[in-house]
Amino acid sequence: MNRQKALNMLGLAMRAGKLVTGEEMTVKEVKMQKTKLVLVAHDAGKNTQKKVKDKSSFYQVPCIDVFHSDELSQAIGKQRMVIGVMDNGFAKRIKELILG
Repeated sequence: MNRQKALNMLGLAMRAGKLVTGEEMTVKEVKMQKTKLVLVAHDAGKNTQKKVKDKSSFYQVPCIDVFHSDELSQAIGKQRMVIGVMDNGFAKRIKELILG
């Protein structure tokens, strides 16, 4: 239930223009310390996961990998494996829903 709510929040954030999508764009925003939360698909390639998780860890941005790429893509309407949430409110709510 909360899993679906979190995906719905991602959709809202997308429509509000508060997401950055794709590996390169997300990593760039993490480096600029504008990203509040990173979501990486658990079925993404090992190199992609490592790169995104390492950058997130280095810049102290929470990184969550509980969703399948199909779930993330369906939530935002684009085929993506990596998503960065740029808004504190959306990031906080998504973390609450997923992590409890």
